[in-house]
Amino acid sequence: MGRRLAALTLDTLADLPDPCRRCILWELDPVAIRRASEAGDTGFEKEAWISATLLEWGSCGRIAYVDDEPAGFVTYAPPSLVPRSMAFPTSPVSADAVLLMTARVLPQFTGGGMARLLIQAAAKDLTRRGVRAVEAFGLAATAGAALPGEPGRNCLVPADLLLAVGFKTVRPHHRYPRLRLELKTALSWREDVEQALERILGTVRQPALTSQIAD
Repeated sequence: MGRRLAALTLDTLADLPDPCRRCILWELDPVAIRRASEAGDTGFEKEAWISATLLEWGSCGRIAYVDDEPAGFVTYAPPSLVPRSMAFPTSPVSADAVLLMTARVLPQFTGGGMARLLIQAAAKDLTRRGVRAVEAFGLAATAGAALPGEPGRNCLVPADLLLAVGFKTVRPHHRYPRLRLELKTALSWREDVEQALERILGTVRQPALTSQIAD
């Protein structure tokens, strides 16, 4: 079984699972998301965001393949390029950190180290680019159903799982705590946290198309 990694670009965008390839939860602010959804342009907006990010900052993610079949992906970008990052009550992301946006391993590929592969690939990429840390908006275990206009449960990584792999809470909140991971820690994770990594990315299996279009 051959495994490989590729950067997320316009050429590889089509390899993201549906509906992720059209999801613009992070790429646009809530008002723009609603307008794009009403116009049926979410796929176009996704491509436009990736194109602009590639030009301004570089690749914003990694896709993992198993025997040339997409198996999972992780996306990340500076918070200045992620409009949705300012919509959380625990915003803003720290100036020296990149935002972990979306992470997913397809169900048929969980349990085989794919999550660890993706996270370490992201950490190595960002470290080479001089980034010190990654931050994420977690979903608290006590959070109930999403309210209208809020991200759905499947759009965020559970906060307790982020904590399990070394993230630290930098701003607590009853629904959306902001957590941080120093990249030097990510690159030295031991085997005893690999199972938790699989839980993180393996349980986030159905990202929503938009913030709450279906609500």
